Amino acid sequence: MASSFKGLDLFGSGAHRFVMGRQGLYAVPLSVVGGDPTQAGSSWFGDLELEIHVRGRLVAASESALWALRDAVTTQADSSNTPVPGTLVDAHGRSWASMSLYRYEEDGAVDRGRVWSVGYAARFRRFIGT
Repeated sequence: MASSFKGLDLFGSGAHRFVMGRQGLYAVPLSVVGGDPTQAGSSWFGDLELEIHVRGRLVAASESALWALRDAVTTQADSSNTPVPGTLVDAHGRSWASMSLYRYEEDGAVDRGRVWSVGYAARFRRFIGT
């Protein structure tokens, strides 16, 4: 089974792994909320938004093919658009509904050889209210 986002095989060109982000409650020290640095304790303000991090390498046979892979990912994380949630599926069939790709960054330079490749990190979040 291949991983996908909104039915698109964005990361299947190379090895990649899914990692769960922090989970639990969003807690803030009362000293921050009330402005009194001597105030002890914390208060919670709801659940943390679910995050899934995907790390791996985009791999292609040519420079232009690698750019096509990069463009396919960045189109989903385009900052000029409101994120459109979709279903994120890992290579083992585990799926998360209502996820948005909100950050993509490349890890290092493009490797050139028999194939062209670049490392990346992508972050998906289930925004509260979407």
